[in-house]
Amino acid sequence: MSKKAAVMKGDGIGPEVVDSMLRVLKECNFQSELILCEAGSEQWDKNGRKDASYIPDVTMKILEETDCCFKGPTTTIPVPGAPRSVAVTLRQKFDLYANIRPTKTYDRLTPDRKLDCVCFREATEGLYTGVEAKITDDAAIAIRKITRQGSRRLIDSAVDWANKFNMKKMVAVTKRNILKQTDGIFWDETQKAVEGTDIELSEIYIDNMAQQMVIATEQFNGAVLVSTNLFMDIISELASALVGSIGLIYSANIGDNYAMFEAAHGSAPQFAGQNKVNPTATVLSGAWMADYLGERDVRDAIFAATEQVINEGKAVTWDIGGDASTTQMTDAIITYAKEKLRK
Repeated sequence: MSKKAAVMKGDGIGPEVVDSMLRVLKECNFQSELILCEAGSEQWDKNGRKDASYIPDVTMKILEETDCCFKGPTTTIPVPGAPRSVAVTLRQKFDLYANIRPTKTYDRLTPDRKLDCVCFREATEGLYTGVEAKITDDAAIAIRKITRQGSRRLIDSAVDWANKFNMKKMVAVTKRNILKQTDGIFWDETQKAVEGTDIELSEIYIDNMAQQMVIATEQFNGAVLVSTNLFMDIISELASALVGSIGLIYSANIGDNYAMFEAAHGSAPQFAGQNKVNPTATVLSGAWMADYLGERDVRDAIFAATEQVINEGKAVTWDIGGDASTTQMTDAIITYAKEKLRK
């Protein structure tokens, strides 16, 4: 039977970049079935803000019947009583505990700086559980929940990745000198997970890690970076900046039985409808989804084509030094990807 993926175009620039991704997949003869459905704050607004979630019930039913999903950028409205974000909702609904961001520089964009690493972020606990309590009118606390099970399955997935891609270094990002109990559990489980492997494990505190990423970037080449929810959210964003544009960063949220693929950037409503934003992150996320669904040849062709387009610099968007439209850059990626698939 054909594999199935749900596709939510999202808000702001979401429909434009997701349309680019869908065109690339179609032109590369992608075989799995794609089912379009709605999610995000724009449809929530349109429906009178009456739903408890940004994900309508009909969409959730489709998600439950597919093998994975693609989420275009969505807006989370920062007002009291608004739903939690689409990403957080789906991570918790499908137990997508590993948020993964491969981060690689491009020769043309950062000729003097090379970075090729992958960030593994625990995505279901930590401070992002959202458990808070107001103590007085002037004070509140937030609960940072770290469990052995949550830590271990995240690290196990990172070790699997390291073995699959022959990566020999793992860096655990903690603040264990201060957070002795919670980061103590995370560090214990990281040490256990690499026992018996040839992975070289090191630990760096979050504040020093932020500095080291900037002043000695290349020490992290070939490394799998692992951390708890908030810390790796910060470090993966920093790593993205070192590449040259958040528009280049693709990601996935993967659990034992389901996966959600998405660009790392937001919905950027100020650029919506202008046909100017970088489609790279969304296109590469879609290519990764193709691989997850068993179509590795499609993934390989799209990745190679995108790298060629970016390094040539002839048909790239404004954020990476060009003047091409979203459509023009997408067309260039399609041309090269189809050439590679014919070989």
